[in-house]
Amino acid sequence: MKRPTLKDLADALDLTESTVSRALNGYADISAKTIERVQSTARELGYKPNQNARRLATGVAEAVAFIIPQNHSSIAEPFVSQMLQGLDESMAQRGWDLLVSHSLAAEDEAQTIHRLITSGRVSGVVLSRPFRHDARIDLLQQSGFPFVVHGRSAKSDSYAWFDIDNEQAFESAAAHLISLGHHRIGFVGAALYFNFAYQRLEGYKRGLHEAGLAYDESLVRVTELSDDAGERAAIDLLNLADPPTAILCVSDTLACGVLAGIRAQGLVAGKHVSVIGYDGLKIGRHTNPPLTTMSQPLAQSGRKLGDMLLAIIDGEDPTKHQVLKRAELVIRNSDGPVWAQQHH
Repeated sequence: MKRPTLKDLADALDLTESTVSRALNGYADISAKTIERVQSTARELGYKPNQNARRLATGVAEAVAFIIPQNHSSIAEPFVSQMLQGLDESMAQRGWDLLVSHSLAAEDEAQTIHRLITSGRVSGVVLSRPFRHDARIDLLQQSGFPFVVHGRSAKSDSYAWFDIDNEQAFESAAAHLISLGHHRIGFVGAALYFNFAYQRLEGYKRGLHEAGLAYDESLVRVTELSDDAGERAAIDLLNLADPPTAILCVSDTLACGVLAGIRAQGLVAGKHVSVIGYDGLKIGRHTNPPLTTMSQPLAQSGRKLGDMLLAIIDGEDPTKHQVLKRAELVIRNSDGPVWAQQHH
């Protein structure tokens, strides 16, 4: 069956092609009644506008760019892929496209962003895992280009963001482990120039302090965000003279490596050593053992970020789009009481 054209739609409505085109694009000089009539008939006939023609007519690049965070070299990485799923769903509702951009080195990121905002190919940018002091955010603000951030920098009052309360999440995770009898709790974190990593370490410290436990720097390992790094950190911690009985990880990817490190030492996670991750990635249901985690809804976050960015592109005030949510503790099988207490 032949796909209906703009002319077919105009003939069916007894309107000019120009009027129909302007109605489909929501021009202010077309009445709301006519816009509704045109859009209703378009749906009935199954008319789909030519995207390239519409972009030329409106001057709007109907696409946004997601910049893959540093230390994440692949869109197949679980954190990135689940975020992209939600973003893509948000863009698809408006018929927009989602572009993915990645810089191999930190010094290239400013150039990448400058190229995106001057290319005319995108109308907005999504950043994720910002730094405490983030020059990319400064660049976007100075340019006046629409953007939204998954996370926050140290100063975040003047732009749009969607974030999880990282400090609260790690205070809660530490409190949960302490309630199980753990007093020596290891922490496997990421570089502290990432604001999320800094906040999660602060939450861990606060959780210890609230329980009257001293912060012990020897139980903390700061490393790259990979499962291999998590495995190395776990082995290192477990070889201490007085090893931790539990390990708190700033990401599920690191936690997967920590589980492997525990196995490599001939121990069983959830029995000899408790482990809690963070992110709520789907892969955590299938680890050995299934991973207890502080879950943040990544796909839902992606959809929310997309909706926020589209609203800002439409002219809304970015500071009206600042959302802080809480992570949820999802208990599986990688945590439990201190082994010495179980044994006795």
